[in-house]
Amino acid sequence: MATDVLNEDDRSRFEAIVMPHLDAAYNLARWLLGGRNEAEDVTQDAMLRAYRFFNTFHSGDARAWLLQIVRNCCYTWLQKNRKWVDVDELDDASVPREKETPETLAISLNDRERLTRALEQLSPHFREILVLRELEGCSYKEIAAITSRPIGTIMSALARARQQLRVLLIAPASKEARLGL
Repeated sequence: MATDVLNEDDRSRFEAIVMPHLDAAYNLARWLLGGRNEAEDVTQDAMLRAYRFFNTFHSGDARAWLLQIVRNCCYTWLQKNRKWVDVDELDDASVPREKETPETLAISLNDRERLTRALEQLSPHFREILVLRELEGCSYKEIAAITSRPIGTIMSALARARQQLRVLLIAPASKEARLGL
């Protein structure tokens, strides 16, 4: 009998408390790895690991526990492959919403592209913290647990990451203003 197979109660518990965080797991992997295919593969690997070792999770924040596994799988993948892949287009960037004009769609797409490019220019450490805090809504405590860093370090790194992102987002606008665009 394999020790990594969950009984019916544990499977139900896994589905109830871990599976709701699948989108967050994929989102983190996508931002850390850059490519959709790599993120899907690593997310699947992380979910399998979470399932296999679910008996070691007794209580606490299931999202933080899962995202820590995803993070570790991402960095393992990066070490093995030693490359960063360009981010594919964002899925929702190409989906028109009701009552949007071509002009508002163009502005929205441009803003998303600028944000994506700016996030890609950040160091992986800063990008990771921004994604966890701003896109996934993790608390400082959760980010500290996920990254195995002290809360104070997370807070100061988040402040520096936000400042760097602000500079990256403002620089192109300032350049356009100087050029009269």
